[in-house]
Amino acid sequence: MKILIAPDSFKDCLSAHQVANAIRLGIERIYPEARFQIAPMADGGEGTVESVIDATRGKMVELPVLDPLMREIGSFYGITGDGSTAVIEMAAASGLELLERSERNPWITSTFGTGQLIKDALERGCGRILLGIGGSATNDGGAGMAEALGVKFADQNGVSIAGGGGFLGQLATISMEGLDSRIVETEIIVACDVTNPLTGNEGASAVYGPQKGANPQMVVQLDHNLKHFAGIIKNQLGKEVTHVQGSGAAGGLGAGLMAFLDGKLKKGFDMVAEVVGLEEMVKVADLVITGEGMMDSQTRFGKTPYGVAQLACKHHKPVIGVAGTLADGAEVLYQEGFEVIMPIQEKPADLAYALSHAEELLERTGERMARLIRLTL
Repeated sequence: MKILIAPDSFKDCLSAHQVANAIRLGIERIYPEARFQIAPMADGGEGTVESVIDATRGKMVELPVLDPLMREIGSFYGITGDGSTAVIEMAAASGLELLERSERNPWITSTFGTGQLIKDALERGCGRILLGIGGSATNDGGAGMAEALGVKFADQNGVSIAGGGGFLGQLATISMEGLDSRIVETEIIVACDVTNPLTGNEGASAVYGPQKGANPQMVVQLDHNLKHFAGIIKNQLGKEVTHVQGSGAAGGLGAGLMAFLDGKLKKGFDMVAEVVGLEEMVKVADLVITGEGMMDSQTRFGKTPYGVAQLACKHHKPVIGVAGTLADGAEVLYQEGFEVIMPIQEKPADLAYALSHAEELLERTGERMARLIRLTL
C-alpha cells in the first residue's frame, strides 16, 4: 500500500514535515511494508515557506529587512529546488507578531520590508514569486512594498509622503518610472483566502484595523485614506482595485500587489498544492492522510485538510484526518470526504502537555491507524 501523508503544521508545536514524519514512524511500527510519500503542506499562511522548501528540496534565504516600524530585523524566504520560484510570507517582514502589543499602530506601519524580500528574490533570478499575505501589521495598501521596488508616492508639492496608512490621504501622484524593470517579466501569485474588498464596512480598515491597534476614529480615517489611494490608482494607473475580492487582504496589500506588480490572487492551499505537485501524488496513492492542530467546522473554508480531502475525493482515494484537537462542528467534515478523523489526545491533559508530547502522541496515533489499515487487508 502506498500512503500519502500531507498535513499542515501543528501551530506553535511541530512543522508539517515533523507531523508527517511522526505519523509515518507510527504506521511503520505496525505496517513496515507500507510505502510512503511525504508532502508537508500549508495554506498560504505561517509555514508556507517551510512546506514548499521541504517538498521541492529548495533552500532558505536569510537577509536583513525593515520591520513594520522600519527597524532592521533578520528575515527569510525560500527558493524552490529548481531555483525558479521564490516563496515569501509577508508576515516574516511586515507581520503583526513582529511587534509588541503596545507598538501596534496601522497609522505608521509599513510593508516596505515585504518589498525588500521581493527585490532580493529578483536579484537571485526568480521568475515567479509566490507570496502569502496573512498576518500583517499594516494598513498601507501595499505602498511601502511598492516603494521598496522603486515606485514613488508624492504629495501635491512633489514631496514623498511618509510611510503608513495614515499618510495615504496626502497622496497626489504615483510614479511607476522607477519600478524594478524585472517585475514585468516576473509572475506574482498571491495566496489570499479572504474576500474582503479594500474599503467599506467589510474592508481592510474596518475588519482588521482594530486588531492592528486602530481605535474607532483611526479606522474611519484609514478607510478614507484607502479610498483616496484607490482613486489615485484608478485615475493615474487605470486599475480598479476597490471592490475586487481580496483587495483588502493584509491591510490592502492585496490591492497594492494587483495595482503595482500585476499580482494574481489565488487561494493559498491551491497555490501550495500546485507548486508541490500534490494532485499527482494523490493520484498514485492508495490512502491519503492529512491534518492540522485543530479541526472544526471552519476547516472546510480553505484550510489544508479540507483541500487535501477534496483532491482525494476527486480521485476516489480514502482520506484520514489527524488533529491535535477536534472542536465544535468537526463532524461536518465527514460530509466533505473524510472517512475517519482521529484526535491525538489519549487522556485529559492541559495544553502545555499536549504541545510538549505532540510528536509522541502523533506516532501512537499512527500506530492506531496502521492497526485499522490491517483490518482491511
